[in-house]
Amino acid sequence: MKKNFSQASYGVIGLGRFGSALVKTLAQAGKEVIAVDKDEQKVKAIRPYTDFAFVADELNRDTLESIGIQNCGTVAVCIGEKMDVSILTTMLAVKMGIPHVISKAASSEHGEVLKRLGADVVYPESDMAVRIGKRLISDNLLDYISLDDGVEVRRIQAEGKLIGATIRSTEVRKKYGVNIIAIERNHRTDVEFSPDYEFAKGDIIAVIGKVSNIDSFEKDISNE
Repeated sequence: MKKNFSQASYGVIGLGRFGSALVKTLAQAGKEVIAVDKDEQKVKAIRPYTDFAFVADELNRDTLESIGIQNCGTVAVCIGEKMDVSILTTMLAVKMGIPHVISKAASSEHGEVLKRLGADVVYPESDMAVRIGKRLISDNLLDYISLDDGVEVRRIQAEGKLIGATIRSTEVRKKYGVNIIAIERNHRTDVEFSPDYEFAKGDIIAVIGKVSNIDSFEKDISNE
């Protein structure tokens, strides 16, 4: 039976590894998710995570509307392998007036077409490769989030000359153009801290700034 989904609900079209992981993550966070795929086995495998998993032999407007996908606030089109189906489904989702359409792209050319249609584009394989590469080349790098215009949020282990120094004395913002947004110590994260906070071994610092500036800061603190 068709359900009237709210704008707070999510739709995921395509249940490959990326799409299935997305459904599970959203469902485990308590979100209402519609999952769609033409493969009955994939749909069956995702049903423990959502009551709204549907087999769709054809991804046309009538099928998607009968499922109720047009009532979602966000729809992710996770069909990166079949470019023609991905493009047509993305175009349909945008034309249906869904407020936020996200599409998985398999190449930069594919992504450019999706962007022109009005979708936000993700490159999961490429993004994961970059993440793994950064971890391999930097022993100190714990995690990062890439933003637009060469800006990152990065978590860095406090070490070297930073230990025993204060935020004020290091002049992080003035010297490196980097802002500290959080400090983790003993499994506790603080976002409000004094300029006289003294770094200790084991601290993890979350910083935001241009990639090159963060790289300089990270390199400098690792040199005794």
